[in-house]
Amino acid sequence: MNLRGRIIEGRGGLYTVRDTKGQSYVLRAKNRFRREGIRPLVGDEVLFTPGQLEEHGWLEEILPRRSVSLRPPVANITQLIITLASEPPPDLMLADKLLVFAFRQDIKALMVINKSDLDAALPLKMQEAYAPAGVQVLALSALKGSGLETLRAAMKGHLNCFAGQSGVGKSTLVSALTGLDLETGAVSHRTRRGRQTTRHISLIDRQGLEVLDTPGFSLLELPTQLEPERLREVYPEFLPLQPFCRFEVCLHDQEPGCAVEQALEAGRLNSGRVERYRQLLAEQKEKWSTRYD
Repeated sequence: MNLRGRIIEGRGGLYTVRDTKGQSYVLRAKNRFRREGIRPLVGDEVLFTPGQLEEHGWLEEILPRRSVSLRPPVANITQLIITLASEPPPDLMLADKLLVFAFRQDIKALMVINKSDLDAALPLKMQEAYAPAGVQVLALSALKGSGLETLRAAMKGHLNCFAGQSGVGKSTLVSALTGLDLETGAVSHRTRRGRQTTRHISLIDRQGLEVLDTPGFSLLELPTQLEPERLREVYPEFLPLQPFCRFEVCLHDQEPGCAVEQALEAGRLNSGRVERYRQLLAEQKEKWSTRYD
């Protein structure tokens, strides 16, 4: 009889799966997964057969995924926690790409500003920029412990994944929230960039929270197969304005009679957010035009 569980770690062709009762098993994937081009991912819900005595058991089936990321390779994220800080300087283009990734898969997005004790103005700036997109922004400090209970409450009931630049304190936050002592990396004063510390993907289930501890998400490119016309659909602040554009398929790239441009000029939209959208739109047009080269 097959059991049901979730992959919490995968290394060297072996997968650790935790069942619904909290028991962990080490399993191998059946050869048919490789033949069918299916890669089991941390976060996958699976059916499996336990091993006997010292033998490993077998992954039998991967259940339908609610969401998937290939870099880093994880599945079934339900909340992406975009993490920024004053140091290293915020990469808002990365933040916007992460929001596109989340909104395309109906993943809830939450933005947290760590180290907010160092720059009280940054959370206010981010609230002004991202509130029109419906993104909640939380100010906190992992080292001082401020704001953690608010974040903890927002994480309950989700499979959470922290994302953002190296050095913003993602591992420090996960450690503070779960009680685990994860390796952390300092910010280089010369480059003002952080060092990547998480090397393996694992699913942490501690103190009522489920968190994917992942490397990656510090560099993210939008998929080539995303049609340029579809990009506007994952900017929630544009959606109520689109019916008022002169053209039915308005890309909000300064076309005549563009309601987004009018809202921008009236100060109802964040100028940086619109400017970065137009940069991403130009990149997607280039990718789309050369997709068969």
